[in-house]
Amino acid sequence: MSGSDSTRSPSGGGRAFSVQPVASSGSPPAAAAASTKADDLKPLPNLPHYTVTGASQADNRLRQFAHNLFMFRRKSADGLENDSVPMDGAGRAAGNADTGAAAATSRRRLAVSTKSWRDMKAKSTRRYKRLVFKNGECNISHYNIKKRKRRFLADIFTTLVDIKWRYALLLFTVGFIASWLFFSLFWLLICFSHGDLDEKKPKNFVPCVENVNGFTDALLFSIETQHTIGYGFRYPSDRCPEAVLMVMVQSCFGVIIQALMTGLVFAKLSRPKKRAETLMFSKNAVICKRDGQMVLLFRVGDMRKSQLLEAHVRGILIKKRITREGEVLPLEQFDIDLGYGEGYDRLFLVWPIIVEHKITKDSPFWEISSGDLLSEQFELIVILEGIIESTGMTTQARSSYLPSEIRWGHRFERLITYQKDNGEYQINYEKFHATREIPRFPRCSAKDLADLGEENFPYQGMIDDDQYSLASRTVTSASNLHSMILPKQQSTRDQESAPLHQRKSAGGASTSGAGAHSDFACPISLA
Repeated sequence: MSGSDSTRSPSGGGRAFSVQPVASSGSPPAAAAASTKADDLKPLPNLPHYTVTGASQADNRLRQFAHNLFMFRRKSADGLENDSVPMDGAGRAAGNADTGAAAATSRRRLAVSTKSWRDMKAKSTRRYKRLVFKNGECNISHYNIKKRKRRFLADIFTTLVDIKWRYALLLFTVGFIASWLFFSLFWLLICFSHGDLDEKKPKNFVPCVENVNGFTDALLFSIETQHTIGYGFRYPSDRCPEAVLMVMVQSCFGVIIQALMTGLVFAKLSRPKKRAETLMFSKNAVICKRDGQMVLLFRVGDMRKSQLLEAHVRGILIKKRITREGEVLPLEQFDIDLGYGEGYDRLFLVWPIIVEHKITKDSPFWEISSGDLLSEQFELIVILEGIIESTGMTTQARSSYLPSEIRWGHRFERLITYQKDNGEYQINYEKFHATREIPRFPRCSAKDLADLGEENFPYQGMIDDDQYSLASRTVTSASNLHSMILPKQQSTRDQESAPLHQRKSAGGASTSGAGAHSDFACPISLA
């Protein structure tokens, strides 16, 4: 609907009225404000009321605007219809038709507007779905694979190990019952061919299997033979070679199927995947400074006393990338350096360790500021691998962090304390995920912080949690605190609201010295 809709009078004259859009607050138009009564705000029979219990404020405002607009157009149409301009019967009928058409058009526009508003609201509230869940499972599904079942059956052991426990136990039970029934039919066939099931038998008749007179007896004999139970009541005869051969075949088959089923259950119980259940990742990652360098930190830990041998960690950043040729790569992988060159990625995981990623020029986080972090769409996947001490198998634990799970200007709480009474180090896992905000931490990117220089920011001493207090963190002087902030508050607000490339161009190249921050300074959190 355009900014104003003009409707001619039913008589075809030149008189027209204009409908101006009202504000989202829901107030009626100014032209009809004086004539609007309390009864006009009542819901129409064919129009839903503009306030709905449980709906959002934006939805109620949209319904209120549509209701007021429809009422104004209806009142205007009624006013034109009751005008003093003489009208004949045909003109009055045409006016009624135009009024009905206008009402129908308003209802259609209301429906379209409501639908468009809901679509826009759904798009604005759409959240970035993670590829790797917190428990390490991948949010990936495969479909349209040719000969998929044949390929899975080709690797039958891995398929059986990967299936769920209920299906494995069902297969275990069905496999044994099917083998018992299968061989019982063979025993019944042997007894039938030898005449063991005949009612009239010769005086000196020797059956193939003693005391097998029907299917139930054959089934019990099959179970006893396969599992070497040997009750002694039913047994084969040495004068029946086919019975002897069948005992050999079923005994070998019983050993094979029992070994397969036992191996399957053991393989599922001893999977190294379950060892990852006791490996922990912090719920949030943090960005702070260490030794004057911006770093990204996350914490890993192992709640078991048995060590994870050769433990090492690596990180992968998943982000969309567009090539120079315009090709869109939605899930491009970027390697995150977690100290591979210095050996910091190899962990002695006896106590929880904070893993560090230095935000350098080669880091994907080099040009990301605190404000940019809220609008970014990426996923940081961290992988911890090691050898299980008890079994020697390799296990892997995974987790991921979205931009909303990375806390800017925070650090992790200390959780290791020394107990003087027993001489042990105690780890308080209640603080494993706890973080603490750093006062006066810069909100700009690592690149901008490097351009400004370290001398423009006070040292944030964080030696020990016991010594931590806001009172001990003092700025050298009031003028130093004032120099860290832009002299002009309006310039600060303009630079914070402007995009990053505009802030760089507006600020220009930084210069050394005390006045280096006067043109472009990094905004600082005073929390």
